[in-house]
Amino acid sequence: MIYVQGEVSGKKYTEPFSKGVLARSLIRAEMNLTKAYDIANSIENKLKNENIEVIAIKDLVEIIVEVLKTVDPIIAEKYINWRKIRKSQEPLIILIGGASGVGTSSIAFEIANRLGIRNMISTDMIREVMRKIVSKELFPVIHKSSFNAYKVMRIPSPPEFDEVIAGYKNQVDAVAVGVAAVIERSLDEGISIVIEGVHIVPGFIKEDLLERDNVVLFTLQVSDANIHKERFYSRSRQMWARRPLKRYLDNFYSIRKIQRYIVMQANKYNIPVIENINVSNTIDYMIKTITKVYGGNNNE
Repeated sequence: MIYVQGEVSGKKYTEPFSKGVLARSLIRAEMNLTKAYDIANSIENKLKNENIEVIAIKDLVEIIVEVLKTVDPIIAEKYINWRKIRKSQEPLIILIGGASGVGTSSIAFEIANRLGIRNMISTDMIREVMRKIVSKELFPVIHKSSFNAYKVMRIPSPPEFDEVIAGYKNQVDAVAVGVAAVIERSLDEGISIVIEGVHIVPGFIKEDLLERDNVVLFTLQVSDANIHKERFYSRSRQMWARRPLKRYLDNFYSIRKIQRYIVMQANKYNIPVIENINVSNTIDYMIKTITKVYGGNNNE
């Protein structure tokens, strides 16, 4: 039996070496299932052949990286970045914003899965909770969709302002209160979480939260209108979809307006804007960015 020694929060531990655990970590670095288990098996054999019975986690990681570099340098780099993020002592809060249809929910699921983050929530869910607390009569804008909130504004926007954006900003400003509460609770309890949705807009998230290295904000966009529109068709074909296609297509012009506004806000506040065409490229960019600002606080 081979044992691995490590340290978490100043406390040392010893646990059996597990090929399954190692293989799963390689899969999260985008190695295919069969290859991941082959590599895990070869590393176990290497340790046995060298008569190693106990190994420090730091030394084991060095062996894993060296083996990966000979097999696939790109996977090796992804594994290193994954390790840096996983070993940080602070909870990681990932915020992903973007207009309807650009893929915030899909990317949130992928990044959470890759980093082993178990908690994920959409801003639509936060807004839904707020709807149950605040009546439609008292605050009507949160009871409409982001692209048609302007229709129920109590005070119409001035003629020089775009009514779609005015209604959207009004709704975002309200939901941002709930978003801040979720972030603050996650930080207090040390829980990593991914929060995604159309209400994650630079300029509406509390500055003191974004100044923290472990709170990272991304904005997604799909510049090509045809590709963006196709996303709604693709989503409507999924068996679990409950969102009517016609409603989004009828409001597509407003959705595109909202995207332009979100991207403008991201540029204004120097928030990364990702062209979300290829999921793998989007995830790789996000992980590299997170590693730069967050992955340095580890014990390895």
